[in-house]
Amino acid sequence: MREVFATAADWLTERRPCALATLVATRGGAPVPIGTTVAVDSNVQIAGSMGTGCNESEIVEAALLTLRDGVTRTLEIDLGGDDDPLSAGNGCGSVLEIAVWRPQPPDLEMLRKIVAGKNDSALSIDYERAGERKHFEQSIPSKAPIVLIGGTSLAAEIAAFAARLDFRTIVVDPRPAYATRARLAHVDDIILEWPDECLPQLLTECSPVIALSHDPKLDVPALRCALNSPAPYIGLLGSRKSQANRRDRLRGEGFSNEALERIHGPVGLDIGGVTLAETALSIIAEIVANSHARSGNALSNLICAIH
Repeated sequence: MREVFATAADWLTERRPCALATLVATRGGAPVPIGTTVAVDSNVQIAGSMGTGCNESEIVEAALLTLRDGVTRTLEIDLGGDDDPLSAGNGCGSVLEIAVWRPQPPDLEMLRKIVAGKNDSALSIDYERAGERKHFEQSIPSKAPIVLIGGTSLAAEIAAFAARLDFRTIVVDPRPAYATRARLAHVDDIILEWPDECLPQLLTECSPVIALSHDPKLDVPALRCALNSPAPYIGLLGSRKSQANRRDRLRGEGFSNEALERIHGPVGLDIGGVTLAETALSIIAEIVANSHARSGNALSNLICAIH
């Protein structure tokens, strides 16, 4: 969602006319969450999707109409059921209420706050429905932080995936040669400190943390801080031998076997990954599965509900 608002903010900055179509209400299920937005500019460039299949063209046409006349309007889309040949296979049977509006220069600050994701923000829209003025406001939480220990090449790959999943990636590494913007282009924040200097203030119940450095001088204090925090996920990269070594050291510091069971190590799901990108994918996939209390098994092997 933030990518769409980033595009809209760019268009506003360039004084390029554009219109936004925002999902403000639903009846029944919906393919996307409330607040999902599609942006269309005067050159008919489109950013985002409502997941409505062939109905997307109706949304774009409404946006172009608002671009021409400047009038906010409401669009209602009935996605029908599985027997509806026009549902493009969606089949969720929901009705979507979409507000189509033109952002103005004063909206730029709102859009930029949403895009930055450093703090909670809100999407606020005034629109008309059947001649009645309506106000829509959707709270948008800040990006969830993910903390990586070690400015490694794998950290850079994880950050690239994490950006697409709305994480704010933080790398902690006291070594100036490793913790550079050139090496870590997709990382949001780089902290040039030892883990035990910053993690006690950084880790919360919303902050998964992964030790990637292969260096016990970084890994062990990071794991110590993580185990003393409410971090929802603690990952440790490395061979089974190094895993045992790290655990022995922490056990010697007084951590119980029950506490050490919080460490996911070797980190990641078993997808047979070899390359850095594949390894990063397996790690991110485990973090996402853990956040939803899911196993990470193939959906085809499950008999429970998918969502």
